[in-house]
Amino acid sequence: MKWFYIDTSITDGDRRQGPFSLDEIRNFVQDGKITDETLVWHSGETNWKTWKEFPEASETPELTEEEILKQTIETLLNTKMQRKRFAGFFVRANAFIVDNLILSVVGAVFIYVMGLAGLVDINAVTEIAKQYVENPTSSELISKALEIPGVSTFFTIWSLVQAIYFIVFHAVWGATPGKRLLRIHVELANGEKLSWAFSIFRFIASIVTQATLIFYGLGYLIVLVDPQKRALHDFIARTRVVHDPIEQKNNKEV
Repeated sequence: MKWFYIDTSITDGDRRQGPFSLDEIRNFVQDGKITDETLVWHSGETNWKTWKEFPEASETPELTEEEILKQTIETLLNTKMQRKRFAGFFVRANAFIVDNLILSVVGAVFIYVMGLAGLVDINAVTEIAKQYVENPTSSELISKALEIPGVSTFFTIWSLVQAIYFIVFHAVWGATPGKRLLRIHVELANGEKLSWAFSIFRFIASIVTQATLIFYGLGYLIVLVDPQKRALHDFIARTRVVHDPIEQKNNKEV
């Protein structure tokens, strides 16, 4: 059976194109040369009709064994590439350490500037820091530090800086610098990117997780037993920390 169609892009002369096979016509449809409104005719038909009026337009063409095999392989590869790999306790802990090192450096610079401005006693802060290094379990050091003029103001501002750090990085990039370094990121349970609202909500939930440190850090330790490696704040905010997808490499000829 021979098929013809009217090429409306031709403005002069015979616009009829053909003859073609049905497979060629379907290829033209895929390429956009033939649309639903394109006039088409084949031997045996009385009049020209739009392509959408032909039953062949709604039929699914049968695939060859080679095409079926190719589609199956592509599906399997895509499924493997898209499979989520949840980030475990140790990689998340390392990312958190990196983030806190960054925040510590910024904090040290900030309190030094406050010292130069006369807003805090640097010598007193340095002495408290030395005592903390010698005895980090001392419960009196925090109260002593807060008695130093300007330190309570520093902690207030510093708490705000930390909140901005985690909220902004998670909302904009889905990961803090520590997470980006270790190629992990935070996403919603459905795989979508965190919105600003969810980023704020997750940070607030993380404060609840931090409060579990008095219970041996159970809010963090549940990462070790949960199949999806979720901490308490991930349960609350319905988020997941996953490894970045592995970029598919170009196929090499063997």
